[in-house]
This record gives sequence, structure tokens and C-alpha cells, in this order.
Amino acid sequence: MATASSFYEVLGLPVSASGHEIKAAYRRLARTCHPDVVSMNQKEMSATEFIKIHAAYSTLSDPDKRANYDRDLFRNSRPFGSSSMRSATMAAASGYTSRNWETDQCW
Repeated sequence: MATASSFYEVLGLPVSASGHEIKAAYRRLARTCHPDVVSMNQKEMSATEFIKIHAAYSTLSDPDKRANYDRDLFRNSRPFGSSSMRSATMAAASGYTSRNWETDQCW
């Protein structure tokens, strides 16, 4: 297995994969990469590959972990100074802020 940069690439799935697709990919890869299945001379290599596969599955199969992972993956893939910085500047320039005078006061 080649070096993968994301958990989706480890499992060979698109980012839009469903939970069922994630489980099926994990089971398919576990059947071929599990250290108990491979020959004696490949056990060490398959053990490290299986650890990567299991880490990918445990993260992507849990909805909360997957949401955090996707958020971090998306944040790291965007260039510096991208749309998040512009959107914050646009919100401030448009006069919309999340604070309100009436709600900030303690009466």
C-alpha cells in the first residue's frame, strides 16, 4: 500500500463515502492486511498497514470523530488567507456581528 495522506486514501474511499462503504472497505482490507492472515515474512509490514487501516476506520466510522477529522482536513487543505478570513472580514464590514447590545447587558 502506498503512503496515503488522508484516512480516506488509506481505505481507498471518496470523502463522500457512507458509513456502510467505510465498514465494507475496512473489512475488505482487514481480510488482506491483518497480521494473522499474511505469511510470516510479511507480518511486520502488514501489522503497520493494519494499524493505519484500523485508525482510519475508527476515526471515520464515528460521526463525531469524522466531523472533526473532516473539519481539520478541510482547514489544512485550504491556502492561507482563504475564504474563512474573507468571510469574517465581510461579516464585520456588513455590520453584522454576533453580539447585540440588548443581549450583552445584564439587567
